[in-house]
Amino acid sequence: MSVIGRRPSWDDASIPCDPWSRGYSVLELVFVVGLILTLTTVTVPNMLMALDDYRAAGAARYLSARLQRTRMEAVSRSCAVALRFNRPAAGQYEFAMYVDSNHNGVLTTEIVRGIDRALGPAESLADNFAGVEFGALPGLPSPEPGGTPPGDDPIRLGTANSATFTAIGTSTPGSLYVRSRTAQYVIRIFGETGKTRVLRFNTRTRQWEHL
Repeated sequence: MSVIGRRPSWDDASIPCDPWSRGYSVLELVFVVGLILTLTTVTVPNMLMALDDYRAAGAARYLSARLQRTRMEAVSRSCAVALRFNRPAAGQYEFAMYVDSNHNGVLTTEIVRGIDRALGPAESLADNFAGVEFGALPGLPSPEPGGTPPGDDPIRLGTANSATFTAIGTSTPGSLYVRSRTAQYVIRIFGETGKTRVLRFNTRTRQWEHL
């Protein structure tokens, strides 16, 4: 019987198999899955650390900008304006800006009495930067050679926990320590100029670096 013109069937043994259509062996699948897991194990922690550092750096820059805004308010109003830090019981630090209404300085008693009024609502770093807070990594050294380490006090502004700026731009000197899970930053305030500087702590070299 002639087979001229007969269409070949897919199960015809005479048709050679396409080597790319045979799928993957179990060994190949195990190798690919293992490679994916290895790459994930290496890259994911690095990505998380980078994101952690990015948030902490953003919070430090934001806080530095808030301090400079407070300085500008003091100069433009020709009176003292303070950025005050407060920690409610069992809560995170909050900060808000207050203006001296009677030219005797921004005082806690006058804030309570409503004389020195707030220029906006209180806020915390976590409002805009998840996982970031005021704090210091264990054993953190001072950014200033021979200076006092922060210990468990991340707001180094004296007993009032307030950075007060004057009408001529000077301010309370001090340091504000900001950290995330793995990253550490400090915002330094220079009293004679009222300017700020942000530093990052390198955990490998144990040194402070300019941001």
